[in-house]
Amino acid sequence: MSEAKVFTAPAMALRTALTLLIFVVLFTGLLAGAYQWTRPAIEASLLAEKMKFINEVLPAGSYDNELMADTLPLPPIPELGLKQPSTVYRARLAGKPAALVLEAVAPDGYAGEIRLVLGITADGDITGVRVVQHRETPGLGDYIEPGKDKNKERPWISQFAGLNYPQVADAEWKVKKDKGRFDYRTGATVTPRAVVGAVHKAARFAVTHRQELFAQEGKP
Repeated sequence: MSEAKVFTAPAMALRTALTLLIFVVLFTGLLAGAYQWTRPAIEASLLAEKMKFINEVLPAGSYDNELMADTLPLPPIPELGLKQPSTVYRARLAGKPAALVLEAVAPDGYAGEIRLVLGITADGDITGVRVVQHRETPGLGDYIEPGKDKNKERPWISQFAGLNYPQVADAEWKVKKDKGRFDYRTGATVTPRAVVGAVHKAARFAVTHRQELFAQEGKP
Protein backbone atom coordinates (compact mmCIF):
# COMPACT_ATOMS: atom_id res chain seq x y z
CA MET A 1 0.00 0.00 0.00
CA SER A 2 2.78 2.42 0.94
CA GLU A 3 4.53 1.80 -2.40
CA ALA A 4 1.25 2.46 -4.28
CA LYS A 5 0.79 5.70 -2.42
CA VAL A 6 4.35 6.76 -3.22
CA PHE A 7 3.77 6.21 -6.93
CA THR A 8 0.30 7.79 -7.08
CA ALA A 9 1.13 10.97 -5.15
CA PRO A 10 3.19 12.53 -7.99
CA ALA A 11 0.45 11.60 -10.46
CA MET A 12 -2.17 13.28 -8.30
CA ALA A 13 0.01 16.35 -7.94
CA LEU A 14 0.50 16.51 -11.70
CA ARG A 15 -3.23 16.10 -12.30
CA THR A 16 -3.98 18.93 -9.84
CA ALA A 17 -1.38 21.17 -11.46
CA LEU A 18 -2.81 20.52 -14.92
CA THR A 19 -6.32 21.24 -13.68
CA LEU A 20 -5.20 24.55 -12.17
CA LEU A 21 -3.35 25.42 -15.38
CA ILE A 22 -6.47 24.79 -17.45
CA PHE A 23 -8.54 27.01 -15.15
CA VAL A 24 -5.92 29.78 -15.29
CA VAL A 25 -5.79 29.64 -19.10
CA LEU A 26 -9.59 29.66 -19.39
CA PHE A 27 -9.96 32.49 -16.85
CA THR A 28 -7.26 34.57 -18.57
CA GLY A 29 -8.94 34.00 -21.91
CA LEU A 30 -12.31 35.09 -20.54
CA LEU A 31 -10.77 38.24 -19.04
CA ALA A 32 -9.02 39.06 -22.30
CA GLY A 33 -12.22 38.51 -24.25
CA ALA A 34 -14.21 40.69 -21.84
CA TYR A 35 -11.61 43.45 -22.10
CA GLN A 36 -11.66 43.38 -25.90
CA TRP A 37 -15.46 43.40 -25.86
CA THR A 38 -15.74 46.36 -23.45
CA ARG A 39 -12.69 48.26 -24.72
CA PRO A 40 -14.58 50.41 -27.29
CA ALA A 41 -17.10 51.47 -24.63
CA ILE A 42 -14.32 52.27 -22.13
CA GLU A 43 -12.37 54.30 -24.68
CA ALA A 44 -15.52 56.15 -25.73
CA SER A 45 -16.27 56.99 -22.10
CA LEU A 46 -12.75 58.29 -21.50
CA LEU A 47 -12.90 60.35 -24.69
CA ALA A 48 -16.24 61.84 -23.66
CA GLU A 49 -14.84 62.74 -20.23
CA LYS A 50 -11.82 64.44 -21.80
CA MET A 51 -13.95 66.37 -24.26
CA LYS A 52 -16.25 67.48 -21.43
CA PHE A 53 -13.42 69.28 -19.66
CA ILE A 54 -11.89 70.54 -22.91
CA ASN A 55 -15.21 72.07 -23.92
CA GLU A 56 -15.39 73.79 -20.55
CA VAL A 57 -11.97 75.45 -20.87
CA LEU A 58 -11.91 76.11 -24.62
CA PRO A 59 -14.75 78.10 -26.23
CA ALA A 60 -16.62 76.46 -29.09
CA GLY A 61 -15.74 78.03 -32.41
CA SER A 62 -12.25 79.03 -31.30
CA TYR A 63 -10.75 76.15 -33.30
CA ASP A 64 -11.65 74.03 -36.30
CA ASN A 65 -9.25 71.07 -36.13
CA GLU A 66 -9.75 67.67 -34.52
CA LEU A 67 -8.14 68.06 -31.09
CA MET A 68 -7.87 64.34 -30.45
CA ALA A 69 -5.84 64.01 -33.65
CA ASP A 70 -3.51 66.91 -32.87
CA THR A 71 -1.82 66.01 -29.61
CA LEU A 72 1.69 66.07 -28.26
CA PRO A 73 2.94 63.67 -25.58
CA LEU A 74 4.90 65.36 -22.83
CA PRO A 75 7.34 63.80 -20.39
CA PRO A 76 6.98 64.52 -16.66
CA ILE A 77 7.37 68.29 -16.38
CA PRO A 78 8.13 69.90 -12.99
CA GLU A 79 6.72 73.27 -14.11
CA LEU A 80 3.33 71.60 -14.53
CA GLY A 81 3.65 69.65 -11.29
CA LEU A 82 3.46 66.41 -13.26
CA LYS A 83 5.37 63.33 -12.18
CA GLN A 84 3.89 61.23 -14.98
CA PRO A 85 3.76 61.77 -18.77
CA SER A 86 0.85 63.83 -20.02
CA THR A 87 -0.71 65.07 -23.24
CA VAL A 88 -1.15 68.57 -24.61
CA TYR A 89 -4.02 69.19 -27.05
CA ARG A 90 -3.34 71.73 -29.78
CA ALA A 91 -6.20 73.81 -31.14
CA ARG A 92 -5.81 75.42 -34.54
CA LEU A 93 -7.99 77.78 -36.53
CA ALA A 94 -7.59 77.88 -40.31
CA GLY A 95 -4.33 75.99 -39.87
CA LYS A 96 -2.82 78.53 -37.47
CA PRO A 97 -2.08 77.99 -33.75
CA ALA A 98 -5.10 78.97 -31.69
CA ALA A 99 -4.77 77.52 -28.21
CA LEU A 100 -3.29 74.80 -26.02
CA VAL A 101 -5.12 72.60 -23.54
CA LEU A 102 -2.84 71.04 -20.96
CA GLU A 103 -2.87 69.29 -17.62
CA ALA A 104 -1.31 70.56 -14.42
CA VAL A 105 -1.10 69.50 -10.80
CA ALA A 106 -1.06 71.61 -7.66
CA PRO A 107 0.94 69.42 -5.27
CA ASP A 108 0.23 71.53 -2.20
CA GLY A 109 -3.51 71.31 -1.74
CA TYR A 110 -4.87 71.05 1.80
CA ALA A 111 -5.60 67.33 1.39
CA GLY A 112 -3.08 66.47 -1.33
CA GLU A 113 -2.76 66.96 -5.05
CA ILE A 114 -5.26 68.99 -7.07
CA ARG A 115 -5.37 68.03 -10.74
CA LEU A 116 -6.27 70.71 -13.27
CA VAL A 117 -6.86 71.23 -16.95
CA LEU A 118 -6.56 74.66 -18.53
CA GLY A 119 -6.81 76.31 -21.91
CA ILE A 120 -4.55 79.15 -23.04
CA THR A 121 -4.48 80.87 -26.40
CA ALA A 122 -1.43 81.43 -28.56
CA ASP A 123 -1.52 85.06 -27.36
CA GLY A 124 -1.44 84.07 -23.71
CA ASP A 125 -5.13 84.50 -22.81
CA ILE A 126 -6.39 81.93 -20.32
CA THR A 127 -9.65 80.60 -21.73
CA GLY A 128 -10.63 78.55 -18.71
CA VAL A 129 -9.50 76.35 -15.82
CA ARG A 130 -11.21 73.30 -14.36
CA VAL A 131 -10.39 71.01 -11.45
CA VAL A 132 -10.60 67.39 -12.56
CA GLN A 133 -9.58 65.67 -9.31
CA HIS A 134 -9.02 66.66 -5.68
CA ARG A 135 -9.58 65.58 -2.08
CA GLU A 136 -10.20 68.97 -0.49
CA THR A 137 -12.53 69.25 2.49
CA PRO A 138 -16.20 69.04 1.46
CA GLY A 139 -18.05 72.25 2.19
CA LEU A 140 -14.85 74.17 2.84
CA GLY A 141 -12.22 73.84 0.13
CA ASP A 142 -14.22 72.11 -2.58
CA TYR A 143 -15.59 75.40 -3.93
CA ILE A 144 -12.83 75.17 -6.55
CA GLU A 145 -15.34 73.00 -8.44
CA PRO A 146 -18.06 75.08 -10.14
CA GLY A 147 -20.70 72.50 -9.28
CA LYS A 148 -19.91 72.76 -5.55
CA ASP A 149 -19.42 76.52 -5.45
CA LYS A 150 -22.35 78.30 -3.82
CA ASN A 151 -21.81 81.25 -6.14
CA LYS A 152 -23.40 79.87 -9.29
CA GLU A 153 -23.32 83.15 -11.20
CA ARG A 154 -19.57 83.64 -10.81
CA PRO A 155 -17.86 80.49 -9.52
CA TRP A 156 -14.46 81.00 -7.92
CA ILE A 157 -12.62 79.11 -10.69
CA SER A 158 -14.03 81.45 -13.35
CA GLN A 159 -11.80 84.36 -12.31
CA PHE A 160 -8.92 82.90 -14.35
CA ALA A 161 -10.84 83.07 -17.63
CA GLY A 162 -9.95 86.10 -19.70
CA LEU A 163 -6.65 86.87 -17.99
CA ASN A 164 -3.73 87.49 -20.29
CA TYR A 165 -0.69 85.90 -18.69
CA PRO A 166 1.92 88.34 -20.10
CA GLN A 167 -0.09 91.28 -18.72
CA VAL A 168 -0.40 89.95 -15.16
CA ALA A 169 2.67 90.59 -13.03
CA ASP A 170 4.13 87.62 -11.19
CA ALA A 171 3.51 89.36 -7.87
CA GLU A 172 -0.23 89.39 -8.59
CA TRP A 173 -0.49 85.61 -8.84
CA LYS A 174 -1.54 85.26 -5.22
CA VAL A 175 -4.76 85.37 -3.25
CA LYS A 176 -5.79 88.76 -1.90
CA LYS A 177 -4.86 87.72 1.61
CA ASP A 178 -1.26 87.47 0.34
CA LYS A 179 -1.57 90.83 -1.48
CA GLY A 180 -2.41 89.24 -4.83
CA ARG A 181 -5.43 89.67 -7.10
CA PHE A 182 -7.38 86.45 -6.60
CA ASP A 183 -10.37 86.02 -4.35
CA TYR A 184 -10.58 83.34 -1.69
CA ARG A 185 -13.07 82.10 0.89
CA THR A 186 -12.50 82.82 4.55
CA GLY A 187 -11.22 79.78 6.41
CA ALA A 188 -10.00 78.05 3.26
CA THR A 189 -6.92 79.76 1.87
CA VAL A 190 -4.61 76.77 1.36
CA THR A 191 -6.71 75.36 -1.48
CA PRO A 192 -6.95 78.57 -3.58
CA ARG A 193 -3.27 79.32 -2.97
CA ALA A 194 -2.39 75.93 -4.43
CA VAL A 195 -4.64 76.36 -7.48
CA VAL A 196 -3.44 79.90 -8.21
CA GLY A 197 0.18 78.77 -7.98
CA ALA A 198 -0.38 75.83 -10.31
CA VAL A 199 -2.26 77.92 -12.90
CA HIS A 200 0.50 80.55 -12.79
CA LYS A 201 3.21 77.98 -13.48
CA ALA A 202 1.20 76.21 -16.18
CA ALA A 203 0.39 79.47 -17.98
CA ARG A 204 4.04 80.51 -17.86
CA PHE A 205 5.08 77.14 -19.28
CA ALA A 206 2.54 77.35 -22.11
CA VAL A 207 3.54 80.89 -23.08
CA THR A 208 7.27 80.25 -22.80
CA HIS A 209 7.16 77.06 -24.88
CA ARG A 210 4.20 77.75 -27.19
CA GLN A 211 6.24 77.85 -30.40
CA GLU A 212 7.87 74.48 -29.83
CA LEU A 213 4.66 72.94 -28.50
CA PHE A 214 2.83 73.87 -31.69
CA ALA A 215 5.78 73.06 -33.98
CA GLN A 216 6.72 69.59 -32.73
CA GLU A 217 5.32 66.62 -34.57
CA GLY A 218 2.48 65.11 -32.62
CA LYS A 219 1.09 61.62 -32.31
CA PRO A 220 -2.62 61.06 -32.99
